[in-house]
Amino acid sequence: MKIILFSRSRVRHVAEHVSQIFSSAERYGFDIAVNEEFAPIAERLAGVSISEAMRYGERVGEQSGDAVMICYGGDGTLLEGASRLDGEPIPVVGVNSGRMGFLTGAPKEGIEAIFEQIARGELKVEPRTMVAVEGGLCDEPERVRYALNEIALQRQGAQMLSVEAYVDEQMVATYHGDGVIISTPTGSTAYSLSAGGPVVAPQCRCLVISPIAPHNLTMRPVVVPDTSRIRLRVVSASDCAFCSIDNRTEQLSEQAEMVISCALRQVFLAVPHNISFYDTLRNKMMWGVDVRG
Repeated sequence: MKIILFSRSRVRHVAEHVSQIFSSAERYGFDIAVNEEFAPIAERLAGVSISEAMRYGERVGEQSGDAVMICYGGDGTLLEGASRLDGEPIPVVGVNSGRMGFLTGAPKEGIEAIFEQIARGELKVEPRTMVAVEGGLCDEPERVRYALNEIALQRQGAQMLSVEAYVDEQMVATYHGDGVIISTPTGSTAYSLSAGGPVVAPQCRCLVISPIAPHNLTMRPVVVPDTSRIRLRVVSASDCAFCSIDNRTEQLSEQAEMVISCALRQVFLAVPHNISFYDTLRNKMMWGVDVRG
C-alpha cells in the first residue's frame, strides 16, 4: 500500500506531526511518495531521507488501487493536492493543521488513528461532485479545468463586472457587481457561503449560483440541478476580470464565455469515523454556542 503525502510550503508545519506521519507509515509498512515542494521540509523536520524516486511533481500519475493521499494543511492544501491526482480515483484524507477546515476533517492529533484505519481497510470514503469548466480562458482555451469547490468570475480593479448567466440556455440574470460563483455542494461552505449562499449537504445533487456583492440588492443565490449546463458570458470588459478555479487563478479571454457542468470525475474524500457533516458544521460554525453576555 502507498501513501501519497502532500503539503504546501507555506503551511505551518509542526515537526512532531510530520515525524509522526513518517513513523506511522513505516510502522504499518506503507510506501510513501512526497510532493517535491514539501520533500526538503519533511527531511528537515522529520529527519528522514526522501530519494528522487519518492518525489512527485505537478501530477501524481497512475497508481495502484490501494493508494491513499494524505494532505497535511488546510482546505486549500487539500484542494491543490486533489488537483494533482488529475482524476485518479484515489481516496484523499485531509489532516487539519489550521483552524477552520471543512474538508480537512481529521484532527492533527489523530494521525496514528488514520494510519490504523487505512491499514485495516476501514477508511470511510464519500464521493464528492466536481465541476468541469470549458472555454473562456486565455491559456490553453480548449483544455477542460476541474474544480471541487467552485469557479468564480470576479472583477479586477474598480470597474464593475457584468455577467450573463444561463441555465440550460434559459437566461437566469445579468449579474452586475463583483462577480458570480458557481459552487458544488462541497464548496457551499467556502467562498459561496461568504457571498451569502446556502449551506448544502454534500450528498445533494445540485449546484449553487451566488452573486458576489451584487449592485441589485434583490439578487439572491439560486440552486439548480447538477444535471444543468450553466453558461456564463462576460458582457463588460473582460480585461478587468479573472476566473478562480478552486485555489487557481486564470485570466479571462476577450468576450469571455464559458460552460460549467458536473464532471464525470469525482474526488473521493475520506471522512473520520463518527464525525458527520453536521457535526463538522456545528463545531466549525459554533452553532448552538450561547454568545450572550
